[in-house]
Amino acid sequence: MNKNVGTADRVFRVVAGLVLLSLLFLLDGEAKWFGLIGIVPLATAAMSWCPLYTLFGIRTCPANRR
Repeated sequence: MNKNVGTADRVFRVVAGLVLLSLLFLLDGEAKWFGLIGIVPLATAAMSWCPLYTLFGIRTCPANRR
């Protein structure tokens, strides 16, 4: 797995993941479980690798551009 997620993209993913995870505490009922989707952007930010970016050939990491 080559890194394909740059720094700005990682920061955005962390913020988006935390916002989504906060839904667990802010919403009531069954809707709050949609907040678990926030795990995905947090995981991709931690790994600096996005499987969708690989499929579409996108790289936002400047170190790995060819």
